Amino acid sequence: MRTKDPSLKSRDKRTGQKTPSRGGNAQDRHGAAIGKPKPSAAAPRPRVSENASEARPAAQQAAQTRPLLVRTGDLPKENVPIILESQNAGDFHLVDSGKGLKLEKYGPYFVVRPEAQALWQPSLSDDVWNGAHAVFTGNTDEDGMGRWKFPHEALGETWPLSLLDIDFQGRFTAFRHMGFFPEQIVHWQWVKQRVEEAKAKGRTLKVLNLFGYTGVASLVAAAAGAEVTHVDASKKAIGWARENQTLSRLDKAPIRWICEDAMKFILREERRGSTYDIILTDPPKFGRGPNGEVWELFEHLPVMLDVCRELLSKNSVGLVLTAYSIRASFYSIHELMRETMRGTGGTVESGELVIRETGIDGQTHGRALSTSLFSRWVSQ
Repeated sequence: MRTKDPSLKSRDKRTGQKTPSRGGNAQDRHGAAIGKPKPSAAAPRPRVSENASEARPAAQQAAQTRPLLVRTGDLPKENVPIILESQNAGDFHLVDSGKGLKLEKYGPYFVVRPEAQALWQPSLSDDVWNGAHAVFTGNTDEDGMGRWKFPHEALGETWPLSLLDIDFQGRFTAFRHMGFFPEQIVHWQWVKQRVEEAKAKGRTLKVLNLFGYTGVASLVAAAAGAEVTHVDASKKAIGWARENQTLSRLDKAPIRWICEDAMKFILREERRGSTYDIILTDPPKFGRGPNGEVWELFEHLPVMLDVCRELLSKNSVGLVLTAYSIRASFYSIHELMRETMRGTGGTVESGELVIRETGIDGQTHGRALSTSLFSRWVSQ
């Protein structure tokens, strides 16, 4: 349901215009369409528009085709709160933050973007911030469109980046996003480790990546040895993901690229009896699918997780949910995940994803910037 068009990922805080979304079909991660709507050069999750009410019946109808199942048994164990922290990883690190902004380094470029949660004062001098190669200006909502300002010299739309041994393109999108979401690095590392551990025991894990955006998570999993199914409602995002696949020399890797509304896809997979060992889902708060499907997080998330449970294999490893910019405590999705996984055993661990400042040199231990909520069920 949420799709990720590069710019799409406007986190739910972001709600808004029609733009591609990250993964399945809801707005870009934060804002584009549910099934990854079509973004512009960069698209965030689409904001709730006047047409939302027209498309809503289709979305509601899809949700009604699958009522919630009655779950019995004991609740899984719980581990809360957990703070999962991403720091340096390949060509990315958070340099500094403050005054509603963040200074990041993407490969050779220093970039300034809005960040409402940076309530404190910057640690570094104005001279450092003024030396940034790119500054996002315009709508400060993560859902809003804006433009990039290049204070020193014009830069191209894309440039090469590498994370966790995956090569891909960074992008200056119209929705401030850079073609991937660095706070997810900690989840990608977890998936990589689980896949490699299984591979060492002679088992190939099947990974389903919903709202997969430009495919970095899918490529990390495939490079580690998994069979991957990547779902995003945005054709543009799927195209970018395929380009990244080629850049990472993974053209022969077992990846299925599915351009479709995430909810429609998993409902069909459930009817088929398909199963996966790891499921990643990163839905936006609001999104629109390729055929007008509407995704609303608080309305449709319970059904989505319920279906995802049915898609987990008997020897599954985990189900990971990330939620951005929603007016809720992590406990809300934590308790939802526990109820969804009632009777399965395992543990539900939930909390926040944060990125740690590491200074210009990437070595300084600075402040932690909160980015999103998460809940993860693990079988062991």
